[in-house]
Amino acid sequence: MYNSAYRILNDEFEAEDIMQEAFLTAFTKLYMFKGEVTFGAWLKRIVINKSLTQLKKNNRYEEVKMEVVPSYEIEEEKIDYSSLKANQVVEKINSLKQNYQLALTLNLIEGYDYEEIAQIMGYSNENVRTTISRAKKKLKQVLVEDTINTQLYGR
Repeated sequence: MYNSAYRILNDEFEAEDIMQEAFLTAFTKLYMFKGEVTFGAWLKRIVINKSLTQLKKNNRYEEVKMEVVPSYEIEEEKIDYSSLKANQVVEKINSLKQNYQLALTLNLIEGYDYEEIAQIMGYSNENVRTTISRAKKKLKQVLVEDTINTQLYGR
């Protein structure tokens, strides 16, 4: 639960506070738990919703126009991604725009499907698909640039 809150808020103290609030909310509203999903999934939804609400309060969650990703692709080059580590990929995800970070985190790390992400982010299903697609392209572009720089300059 802490990791979910931290990935959204990028602040360990806020993530701890949100976790506490989420647990308090869960236990005070336990009567609302219907058992349609596991308790963990229900609690995680509360944590994510509280994290998003806090993010909006902090004025860091802003509507950003979709980034135009260049149509040229670097796909022709064969890049060896086997040397990448998970923490490097997460670091690159965190360097993306806020809506890309959130969409990729919910999809790739938390495992939510497009419909759930649309509900969480308040987007249409089509917008979520577009955002995730563009976020993946941007992530790939950043990873390729980083990999090329490492191969060329040893950074």
